[in-house]
Amino acid sequence: MTPPSLDTTDLLLLNQLQTDASLSNQVLAERAHISPPTCLRRVKRLKDAGLIEREIAVLSTDTLASSIGHGLTAVVEISLDRQDQSALEAFEKRVAGEDAVQQCYRVSPGPDFCLVVHAADMPDYLALTQRLFTADANVRNVKSFFSIKRSKFGAKVPLPVVL
Repeated sequence: MTPPSLDTTDLLLLNQLQTDASLSNQVLAERAHISPPTCLRRVKRLKDAGLIEREIAVLSTDTLASSIGHGLTAVVEISLDRQDQSALEAFEKRVAGEDAVQQCYRVSPGPDFCLVVHAADMPDYLALTQRLFTADANVRNVKSFFSIKRSKFGAKVPLPVVL
């Protein structure tokens, strides 16, 4: 699929939506200086083109901590013995099925993958590592870095400045 060319209005809509996807069509149209029907059509076109993958709620881990505890966040480096296409894809498929794995990046150079993992506690993290890494004979090395403080979190993609 060929991505659509993006004009200033499209970039403005994308910027607004990635900051707050809960904006009503009316408010979004006002901010983009277009009519609500035009806004609806443009957002649908951006979704259909795959530029907007999905809309989610970002939960406050600090607020949730009083109810469910802080949990553990780890950045995990994974190196595989074999890096052929099927081995890489098999690993990606396995981690994609785990809710605790929030992000997975195939990287180079260095390790083959970097994961961002969130677990309830250390026993939960241990169980995850045994399922994903220990049971896989192709995993050669696992190196985990545990977060002691989240200084920044976001998913906003930098777009050209829209005036």
